[in-house]
Amino acid sequence: MRHERRWLGPVLLWASVVLLLLGMAVGSVGLEVLWPPYDAITQQILWQIRLPRSLGAWLAGALLGLAGAVAQGLFRNPLADPFLLGSASGAALGTALALLLAGSGALGTAAGLVWLQHLGMTGMAFVGAAAAVLLALVLAQGAHNGLRLLLAGVVVGVVLGALREVLELRHPDLLQPMKAFGLGSTALVGWPACALMAAVWLVCSAAAWTLARVLDALALGEATAASLGLPLAPLRAALIAVLALATGTAVAHTGLIAFVGLAAPHVVRGLVRAPYRRSLWLASAMGGLLLLGADILARSLLAPQELPVGVLTALLGGSYLLWLMHRGQQREMA
Repeated sequence: MRHERRWLGPVLLWASVVLLLLGMAVGSVGLEVLWPPYDAITQQILWQIRLPRSLGAWLAGALLGLAGAVAQGLFRNPLADPFLLGSASGAALGTALALLLAGSGALGTAAGLVWLQHLGMTGMAFVGAAAAVLLALVLAQGAHNGLRLLLAGVVVGVVLGALREVLELRHPDLLQPMKAFGLGSTALVGWPACALMAAVWLVCSAAAWTLARVLDALALGEATAASLGLPLAPLRAALIAVLALATGTAVAHTGLIAFVGLAAPHVVRGLVRAPYRRSLWLASAMGGLLLLGADILARSLLAPQELPVGVLTALLGGSYLLWLMHRGQQREMA
């Protein structure tokens, strides 16, 4: 069993490298421009557009995969995803507010919100996601009650989603950009975004690895985890902070991309059995691989047009989960 657990990590690493190279090759100009004679324009396309986009897709997927594994372990629910605590609705509302303030400077001045314009759309999306999670914690009166926190997250998501829809009805010019945000895209990811996502991924991965024993204990049951002497309330709060930071960072840069955070831990559990200290890393790498592969498909299926990557991940992820359900029903019948 120990040998079986070791093969997946190197496979995911090499597959990610191969897909990064493939991501650089997708388009009208391939990898042949890496060799002389050099063309400055094609080099700029490869190194300033395609490579940061592909790397950004992997990093965003890795953040979502890590957040999904933390959410499923924290709530002991295989259907938990990174958007469970209302972060998606908060990010969407933050983006709508950023677009509204950017389009109407007089509105921001009148409301005393000029400083929010300096955050930009990415910053406002992150602030919105973090604020939604904090609001869910306040409504749940802390992180000690998992069920109450789940219900609070659902309520926060519904309320913030309704507020965003009111803004869109009041300002119809928001509909088109918000639709693009909701479908998800990696087209605008550059090197600064990659650097920020890489830094956040390192911090969140290190924190999740340190707190992995809490998830292993919770897998045995609430009473068992408490009997081990673990301070569950502060450790849960720390895990929720990791979940919020990873999700908010990914959503702020790529929009709402469905099913990656939900499917990545499922795929890993279907391949290997490992404690959370290892499975968190594997789920993160699997999430990066899934989103990068989906982004390459989104660029190439209808080239030169592009499919929204969020639509593709929803189709592929939903199909995979339906197949899992069908396989489970067949096993029960057998």
